[in-house]
Amino acid sequence: MSSSHDDPIGTPSTGGDVSRGDRLRGKAHRGRVYSSALTIGVLAGILIALAASNTRHVRVSWVVGSSSVSLVWLVVGAAAIGWLLGIATMVTLRRRARPKA
Repeated sequence: MSSSHDDPIGTPSTGGDVSRGDRLRGKAHRGRVYSSALTIGVLAGILIALAASNTRHVRVSWVVGSSSVSLVWLVVGAAAIGWLLGIATMVTLRRRARPKA
């Protein structure tokens, strides 16, 4: 026995006993899935174009020396470090904001 809530897309498997609201919810869910897929595809394309256009090497100066690295890897590394620091900050602030029991 299948109901309209079992189908992940939101369209029921039986066609006769479907209300107008269920059909509209199913269409809205499909629209969100398609728009999310399109957005992810566009962002992936932009990321690939950014990486392809920034392949030259740059000199990075450290406190105790310097090195030469590809610009795209420098940007990816900085983004990863920023993302990890953002997660650590969120965890720290959430822990401090908890009420004491």
